[in-house]
Amino acid sequence: MAKKRRHLGEILYKAGLVEKQALINAIKASKTNNKRLGQILLDLGLLDEETLTKAIAKQFGLEYVNLAQTPIPSDVIKLIPEDLIKRHNILPLGMNNGRLKVIISDPLDLDTMDAIRFRLNAELDCCLANPSKIRSYIKDSFDKVKRQEDDRLKHSIDATAAELAEAGHELQAEALRAEAAGGADDGPIVRLANLIIDNACFMRASDIHIEPMADRVRIRYRVDGVCLEKDNIPKNMQAPLTTRLKILSGMDIAEKRLPQDGRIKRVVGGQDIDFRVSALPGNHGESIVLRILRPDAVNIGIEALGFEQDDYEHFQRIIKRPNGIFLVTGPTGSGKTTTLYAALQELNTPDKKIITAEDPVEYNFDGMNQVQVKEDIKLTFERILRAMLRQAPNIILIGEIRDGVVADIAIQAALTGHLVFSTLHTNDAPSAITRLIDMGVKPFLVASSIQAIMAQRLVRVICENCKVIDENPDPYVLRSLDVTQEDIEEHPLSKGTGCGQCQYTGFKGRIAIFEMVELNSEIRELAFAKAPTNELRKAAKACGMRTLRESGKIKVFRGTTTADEIVRITQTEGVLVD
Repeated sequence: MAKKRRHLGEILYKAGLVEKQALINAIKASKTNNKRLGQILLDLGLLDEETLTKAIAKQFGLEYVNLAQTPIPSDVIKLIPEDLIKRHNILPLGMNNGRLKVIISDPLDLDTMDAIRFRLNAELDCCLANPSKIRSYIKDSFDKVKRQEDDRLKHSIDATAAELAEAGHELQAEALRAEAAGGADDGPIVRLANLIIDNACFMRASDIHIEPMADRVRIRYRVDGVCLEKDNIPKNMQAPLTTRLKILSGMDIAEKRLPQDGRIKRVVGGQDIDFRVSALPGNHGESIVLRILRPDAVNIGIEALGFEQDDYEHFQRIIKRPNGIFLVTGPTGSGKTTTLYAALQELNTPDKKIITAEDPVEYNFDGMNQVQVKEDIKLTFERILRAMLRQAPNIILIGEIRDGVVADIAIQAALTGHLVFSTLHTNDAPSAITRLIDMGVKPFLVASSIQAIMAQRLVRVICENCKVIDENPDPYVLRSLDVTQEDIEEHPLSKGTGCGQCQYTGFKGRIAIFEMVELNSEIRELAFAKAPTNELRKAAKACGMRTLRESGKIKVFRGTTTADEIVRITQTEGVLVD
């Protein structure tokens, strides 16, 4: 049974801090005026705030913090957003094992603590400090930080404006200077743009969609591959918000009729994050999409991609071969680039030369020679590939095989002793062979150069915080996956009910499912004979290829994802990918 909390008056009296009669009078006044006893004692001048805070800490069994003797480093202050700190009069003390130690001023304000837990997605360890000293500490800290940020911002704006003017973008330079003169980060549009970006990073989003409608502007975030509508802003804020994002990304703010692309670099949560920005004119104004490029998104390692043990060993053997082509296929957003980067990082050693041709170069890696495709100056995939073969590389990455010319050069590179990685847009692994032949590549070249093809999809992972057994799975979904009642009894299915940690979706994070086919003599003969995809697929399965759906079933039975998610991801145009 929980120990009963002592009364504040009892603590103060036994400590000799308040006389008995004065305490009785204060208790009566508290009941009459419907005020807390501590506030009455402060109003009567019987206690100072410091003494009262120590007594309340003792009452609630909380650690008391003397802020005059407890400096908080600037990186720790950033654990809690400034608006939360000021609104709730709180301060962070540190993070340990996922729990945030936070200084509060009122242990009875449970709504505030619930709001902090929800916003920060962290459990709290609370301690107590003098409310006035917390407010004073907050003011002094943020005033100092603001002065430093203002100095840095002014220098940055001056430099950017000078660069824009030198490049002939006088209009943008003047707009930037006018915005800086108007108060920089204090402007409402600036704060709105920052809030949209910060919220997306907090939600682990991959994209931000700012979409003008007839009477509003819709803000959506793509989280784990699914768009979530979170905010709508007034229509009259559309033009200034669009202008703000264009200035940040280096676009021409006067051009509203043509698509534009730009890039933003920003520090969020102590991490340098790049944003690829696209503006597309529409009926109701320009739609803006920001793609978030986190440096850690491609540094997850091969082990964390989602391979089963046998596929992992198979993948490791294939990527360490001296030559040939390794293709990764799948639709846009299926994680192909992440998989290829993971393979290249595994192979990125001082004794190997790696050259990549990408459009665009999204992430930079030490030890690799990365080349950006620039169609406007005729620096195409074809031209880069022809040049890179004269650079004597060991390993080549081609961002995407888009046509027969690039495919032919890639195959010639593979046949002359290079290991070539690339991507292709097909629904499954075997159809990549027929796709290359359809591009005009000679069948014997396809058959002799390709080592392996891997198709992949990303499926959402069930949130561990709200994970439960699925007592009523959808019968249609079970039939689609060929899951029997005996399978369910042996491997109970799971689902997420939705909670604050997963934005009430039931899912948090994604993992890949794969189907990998290694070309053997039988499949090479079929490719040489221009066999249709269904025959290639049949031969691949006979040689041990695990299909996307079979790979997904393993993760369903393991409780990693749901059967509905596998059916959703492996279904295309009404045809189930088996």
